[in-house]
Amino acid sequence: MLVDRFGRKITNLRISVTSRCNLNCFYCHREGYHSGDELSPDEIAEIAEAFKELGIRKVKITGGEPLVRKDIVEVVEKLPKFDEISMTTNGQLLSRYVDDLKRAGLDRVNVSLDTLDAKKYRAMTRGGKIERVIEGIEEAIKAGLTPVKLNMVLIAGLNLDEIDGMIEFARRFRGKLILQFIELVNLNYNGEGYFDVFRLKERFERSAREIRVRGMQKRRQYIFDDFAVELVKPVDNSEFCHSCNRIRVTADGKIKPCLMRNDNLVDVRGLSGERLLNVIRDAILLREPYYRGD
Repeated sequence: MLVDRFGRKITNLRISVTSRCNLNCFYCHREGYHSGDELSPDEIAEIAEAFKELGIRKVKITGGEPLVRKDIVEVVEKLPKFDEISMTTNGQLLSRYVDDLKRAGLDRVNVSLDTLDAKKYRAMTRGGKIERVIEGIEEAIKAGLTPVKLNMVLIAGLNLDEIDGMIEFARRFRGKLILQFIELVNLNYNGEGYFDVFRLKERFERSAREIRVRGMQKRRQYIFDDFAVELVKPVDNSEFCHSCNRIRVTADGKIKPCLMRNDNLVDVRGLSGERLLNVIRDAILLREPYYRGD
């Protein structure tokens, strides 16, 4: 089991397989950004195997946009077995890959969709086609890549008026879709559009038939008859950081101990065996809460 200096157990691994993307959303914080060559499927598998040996139970494949890699099915296929293998995607290419990804071992997907208005979606993503996203969600549910988690970044002045509409959209899928309202991360923009997602807590606490507290970042999940909602507040939230159980690997093979920092990356590309395990252990000791409150 991997445990950092603050007593936080690390059980989830996020592997960026590319920094390339077929969209250009203005708020993107480029989680997997790198400047070198992408890891090969075999390199990804070797790093994942080492993390598994050290106690990682769940893996999420991220980008950029993972599906722009032509060998993405091979990437999934070569991963060792985990409790769960999931993927984040913008959905533009999802419908063409769902069956192959399911057969390769993918368990579920997270899909980004910030608006149901086609014109607004095209403007926010700088060219994306919303019909492809909706088709991808539908096909993913048919293929059993569930529960699909639908990520909606809430942006004041752009999509706050669509919260109810997105809830109705989620209801269409009869419990196979979890709606995540996500707070805008203030990294690449001037703060305009910020909305505190916790302003929605009272609304969902009043109407949910059940409230579950997830182990990951003590996030609350509001359960309704035909859908569920989570509120994701990654910044200025000491509880989020206090309970963080994630570690990240960039697309060129560097461990990223914290999403919000780029000054403590640890290169593991080309390492194997005990050397790889030891460097991973050392990287874990670099983790510290980005936000500690008072």
